[in-house]
Amino acid sequence: MIFIFDLQGASYFIRGLCGIRSGACRSERWRIRKLCLRFYCFCGKNVNFVARKILLVMESKLTLYNTLDRRKETFEPINPPHVGMYVCGPTVYGDPHLGHARPAVTFDLLFRYLRSLGYKVRYVRNVTDVGHLEHDADDGEDKISKKARLEQLEPMEVAHYYTERYHRAMDELNVLSPSIEPCASGHIIEQIAMVKEILDNGFAYESNGSVYFDVEKYNRKYSYGRLSGRNLDDILTNTRELDGQGDKRHSCDFALWKKASPEHIMRWPSPWSDGFPGWHMECSAMSTKYLGQRFDIHGGGMDLMFPHHECEIAQSTAALGHDSAKYWIHNNMITINGQKMGKSLGNFITLEELFTGNHKLLTQAYSPMTIRFFILQAHYRSTVDFSNEALQAAEKGLERLMDAYNHLMKLKASDVSTVDVKDLRRKCYDAMNDDLNSPIVIAHLFDAARAINSVKDGKATISAEDLKELQDVFHTFVFDILGIKDEAASGGSNNNEAFGKAMDLLLTIRQQAKANKDWATSDKIRNELTAIGFDIKDTKDGAEWKLSK
Repeated sequence: MIFIFDLQGASYFIRGLCGIRSGACRSERWRIRKLCLRFYCFCGKNVNFVARKILLVMESKLTLYNTLDRRKETFEPINPPHVGMYVCGPTVYGDPHLGHARPAVTFDLLFRYLRSLGYKVRYVRNVTDVGHLEHDADDGEDKISKKARLEQLEPMEVAHYYTERYHRAMDELNVLSPSIEPCASGHIIEQIAMVKEILDNGFAYESNGSVYFDVEKYNRKYSYGRLSGRNLDDILTNTRELDGQGDKRHSCDFALWKKASPEHIMRWPSPWSDGFPGWHMECSAMSTKYLGQRFDIHGGGMDLMFPHHECEIAQSTAALGHDSAKYWIHNNMITINGQKMGKSLGNFITLEELFTGNHKLLTQAYSPMTIRFFILQAHYRSTVDFSNEALQAAEKGLERLMDAYNHLMKLKASDVSTVDVKDLRRKCYDAMNDDLNSPIVIAHLFDAARAINSVKDGKATISAEDLKELQDVFHTFVFDILGIKDEAASGGSNNNEAFGKAMDLLLTIRQQAKANKDWATSDKIRNELTAIGFDIKDTKDGAEWKLSK
């Protein structure tokens, strides 16, 4: 019987056994590693904790809802253990709002989870800084150029300013930075090259210096509308004829390259005219540049499914002969009074306004982690309607979870457990593997929180082994996967630590006063702390404190 008692030892053991098939393909080597771990772990009661944990992760079968096929599918990367993921990022002409937070948190959750499963993820999230015209159409003013004109700035000043604002908001939400964050304006050469490919393949035409995609011709060979489920005849029927669309052969055709009007600030030379790329072109060009002609995941908000993502599929297929992305994943929208929240509709609340409470619809300020928890409490494919009541419920739920974690880290182990925590890890993995079901994970963690509170209150006991397991599961899922930060613990680093020690000292003095039956001093300390905003709770192990809301 072989026993290995640490992660490094397990790693060497697996590598050694996998060496017998060094010429195997990556997917085969991944399968062999799992077989090795099963062999290594089958020793029953004495099973190694680390190896059991690794095996549980490696045997996880992640399923994701593929919008393209309209069903959940087992996630099988093209080139395991590598995963390529492209997500549509912001158009940077205004402050990020709550609607921007949802895709950012959703795909941060996926990014974190894939990495926790051992995948090496290249996550590409673009920044649109040119080509996105008003009303998502092929005519009208560029959104960034319009902002620049109104504020008497250079377009790149506007783009840089709001990109920085977006990054700061994402940091507040604890959204990890992507591996690569390309800008549309930095990839004009690649976009021109792809337009040439589409022209050469016969699926586009030039008209008065602009280049348009020929949707009807493409549809005769491939199928336009298969992502969104739209029929081309219906699209043609419902497409309005707009001013300036006389250059198009058909109303449903879309721009790959637009000739710039004399007043248009952002322009580049091309074989057809001085102009700028169509909005859809940047994602086709940049995703394939950084992830290859075939990659695993393309993500974005459901509002991008048509026309943006539909046009992306058509462009990539026309240029390469096949779609690039294997799985198309879309998060649903945040609504306000049942209507999509968005800049173009003027019904949005910026993240800064949420963090400060400075908006007429807000009754209070909400912390970044409250916003993140609010988003994670709903499945990413369901709509979430904004209300102060929903945010306040999320705030209370997050506080309960963080309180439970803080209690957990102070629990004392007993000889035996009267609480059952052994299945918690598997339940959480099962929920995440079921199309990233974060609300079910949170429900399981709340169940565990009740067990933690029972042990804290002396109504139950927990063994050292179970305590270690519970602490590890909480840290893995609350912090590493769900991406929650303990804002109270991380709020001020050294200052916060000194503040906590000062509070502990005050409560120690109060405890000594109680022991000496000096009730006046004891009550004075408690009452003064309560008056300035602290909750003080006496327990059998001493007093606990936290800042009241």
